[in-house]
Amino acid sequence: MKGNRAVLYLRLSKEDVDKVNKGDDSASIINQRLLLTDYALAHDFKIVNVYSDDDESGLYDNRPEFEKMMFDAKLDAFDIIIAKTQSRFSRNMEHVERYLHHDLPNLGIRFIGVVDGVDTDNEDNKKCRQIHGLVNEWYCEDLSKNVRSAFRAKMKNGEFLGSSCPYGYKKDPENHNHLVIDPYAANIVRRIYSLYLSGYGKAKIGSILSSEGVLIPTFYKRMVLGVNYYNCNALETTKNWSYQTIHTILNNEAYIGNLVQNKMNTLSYKDKKKKMLPREQWIVVENTHEPIIEPEVYGMVQNLQKARTRSVGSMEGK
Repeated sequence: MKGNRAVLYLRLSKEDVDKVNKGDDSASIINQRLLLTDYALAHDFKIVNVYSDDDESGLYDNRPEFEKMMFDAKLDAFDIIIAKTQSRFSRNMEHVERYLHHDLPNLGIRFIGVVDGVDTDNEDNKKCRQIHGLVNEWYCEDLSKNVRSAFRAKMKNGEFLGSSCPYGYKKDPENHNHLVIDPYAANIVRRIYSLYLSGYGKAKIGSILSSEGVLIPTFYKRMVLGVNYYNCNALETTKNWSYQTIHTILNNEAYIGNLVQNKMNTLSYKDKKKKMLPREQWIVVENTHEPIIEPEVYGMVQNLQKARTRSVGSMEGK
């Protein structure tokens, strides 16, 4: 080993929340730091930095502080990484092999898991590290299946599980899995439906709302409702109502009191990428909350959209 410069890596994720809430503070960031600091001092390691990821899964390596630590490792900023366990460092077997058995050894950096006895300075410890890696990954796979099953049960029970409500609704203060009407935004939704049935196109409706200074849903949720909402399709400079936003509102069954969930699914418990599911796999529960739009009005809008689509297709065919 090159020296005794050590860094502490701390991680807390949603998988630990239940433990912490039940009074087991062993998984908390504060107690991890105390444990690792005591260990470093007892072994005459000099702590030169502390990296701490909060609410980050150990399955992924794109954690902010983890990435910063690995960048600093390449700059020869330290000699040793100390974590509570190998699972705090990573729960992904591929990452265990990549970092613990390839990248870190090549950089001359030692990894120590205090509680589980993992130490890359001990060659005889390698099989133990690999077994830990498999067990940690199996744990995440089982957890993912259990969570997904629980979520599906809640969806089928008519409970809203989205992080952000459809524009026109907000979460019930007494039950966050239930939607209640937001009067101001609901009136904008009703106006959009009325304008469309009056003959206005989706782009024109967006133009009218923009000219009147009506906040787009993203800004309304952030600035008025105080919701920490992020729209990956919107830019910070986007202030105008788009065709797509109007189209989405005109085709959202939530406005007639129905919950439509499970429209997308992750490709794997080890991958954050999502895919759209076929409609037959969606979970639709009717009459779960107060409607903003009457079903008859919603049906008229759907029929009008189909008629206009056929009309455009007919014109293009000529």
